[in-house]
Amino acid sequence: MNVLLSFVGFHDPFSQGLVGEQSQPGPILSLLEAREFDKVVLFSTPNTEKQTNETLAALASRHAPVETERRDIPLTDPTNYEEILKGLRQHLREIQAELSAARFFIGVNSGTPQMHASWVLLTASGEIPAHLLSTRPPRFVDKNTPLVSEVDVTSPLFPVVRRGPGIPDEVPTSEFPDLKTAVRETGLVADHPSMAGPLKAIGALADSDVPILLLGETGTGKEMFARLVHRLSKRPVERFVAVNCAALPENLVESILFGHKRGAFTGAVSDQDGKFVLADGGTLFLDEFGELPLPVQAKLLRVLQDGVVEPVGARRGQKVNARIVAATNRDLRKAIKKGDFREDLYYRLEVGRVDIPPLRDRRSDIPKIALHVLDQVNRSLRHPKRLTVEALSRLERHDWLGNVRDLENAIERSARLSRVHVLDADDLLISEPIAGRDDLEGLPEPHEGFSLEGFIGGARKQLMLRALEIAGGNQSEAARLLGVSPQAVHKFLRSTVDRINRS
Repeated sequence: MNVLLSFVGFHDPFSQGLVGEQSQPGPILSLLEAREFDKVVLFSTPNTEKQTNETLAALASRHAPVETERRDIPLTDPTNYEEILKGLRQHLREIQAELSAARFFIGVNSGTPQMHASWVLLTASGEIPAHLLSTRPPRFVDKNTPLVSEVDVTSPLFPVVRRGPGIPDEVPTSEFPDLKTAVRETGLVADHPSMAGPLKAIGALADSDVPILLLGETGTGKEMFARLVHRLSKRPVERFVAVNCAALPENLVESILFGHKRGAFTGAVSDQDGKFVLADGGTLFLDEFGELPLPVQAKLLRVLQDGVVEPVGARRGQKVNARIVAATNRDLRKAIKKGDFREDLYYRLEVGRVDIPPLRDRRSDIPKIALHVLDQVNRSLRHPKRLTVEALSRLERHDWLGNVRDLENAIERSARLSRVHVLDADDLLISEPIAGRDDLEGLPEPHEGFSLEGFIGGARKQLMLRALEIAGGNQSEAARLLGVSPQAVHKFLRSTVDRINRS
C-alpha cells in the first residue's frame, strides 16, 4: 500500500500560472498525477483550513479511488520547529501503527520551509521510513525533465536519486555537469534551433584551454555564455572573474589587468595583483574586449602565447593559467582595417569564435525568457504579476534592439510599475521605438495638452477609413478586417455623414 503524507500549502489544490488567468495543479495534485497512491494523508493547520477542504474536494473529483484522510495540527506558529515536530510525531506514531505494512512517501513542496525541513529531519533520522518527493513547476518541465524527483535519504551509502517512473536510478550528478545541465544551471534560455550551433561549439571547446571569442550584439547574453564555458571547463566554480574593458580608465588598463609593483607610477603605494592573477586557475571574462588600447592588446597577445603576465614595473613576468573568454559587439575585421585592433590577436582568438544570434532571430525563445524573468521579479513583489497571451504575443513580435537585456528591463519595469495583476499587451512599458509587426507602433509620447480620448477617437476614425479603403467600400469586409460588427462600421459612417450635414 502506497501512502502519501503532506502538509497543505497555499498553492494547493491549484496555483496561478504566469500567463493570463490560467491555473495549474498544486504540489499535491501534481504528485497524484505523476504517481499512484492508495491513500493520501493531509496535515492541516489553522491557516490552511480553506486549502485543505478544497484539496480534499479536488482529490475526490479527480482521484476518486484514492482514500483520503485529514489530520489537524493546531500550530500557533507555522515556522516553529518544536511545534511542527511535536505535532507530526504524535500523528506519525498513530499512522505507522495503523498502516504497519504501508510504504510511505512524503510530499515536501507544500507548507512552510520549516515544515519541509522537519520532514527531512524525520526521514533522514529513520524516525519514519519514507521517500521524499519533490515536484517541479510545470514551466521548468520538458520531455526530458520529470515532474517528480525522489530522494531516498535512508540509503546507507549515499542518496539515490530517482528521476521518475520508468527512468533508471542514478547516483547524484557529477561535480561537473553535462551541457544540458549547465545550460539550466546558468539560467540560459536557448531552445530555438539557431542556438544549437553556438551551444554545440561551446560544449566542444569548454574543456580545453583554447581562448574563446564571443561575438554578438549588445544584450545578447554574452556573459551568460562565458559563465556557461566556465561551468563546463572543470575549473573551480568560484574562480570566474569578469572585467568590463570599456569601463576601465585608459591610463589604468594595464595596471588593472596585469597588476603593478610598488612605485611603478604615482599612487602605486603597494604591490597590486591584476585580474589575470586573480583568475589564475579559473576563467577571465573580458567583456567589450574590442575597446582595449593597442599597447594593451600587444601585452595580452603575449599572455595568450606563453601564459606570462608582466605587472607594471616588474622586472620579470609571472606565470598564470587563466582561461580567456573575450566578448565584443564590434566588427573586429573593420577595426583591423582601421588600425584599431591587432590582426594577430584576432586570429589568436578566432580559433574559438562563437557567434550569438540576436533575440529577433530566435523569437520563439522570447516568451520563455519573459516568463523566466517575470518569475524572478515576482519573488520580490508583494502581489505577483502575470502576462496575458496577447502580452506574450506582443513581446514576441517586438524586435528588441537591445536583445535579452532590453527584454528583461521591459518585463521588470512593467511588473513593478503596473497596478494591474494581469498585464495585457498595452500594459507593457517598452521604452525604445517599436519595430516589426507590433500593433502599437507609432504611439505618441504623452505631453502637456495631450488628450487620450481625442487620440483614441482619431485613431478609431483613421482605422475605420483605412479598412473601408482596403475593402473597397465593402462594410462587411471592413468590419471583418477590424474585428468589429458590420453595425459598428455602419454606425460610424452614419455619424460621419450626420456631422458633414450639420456642418
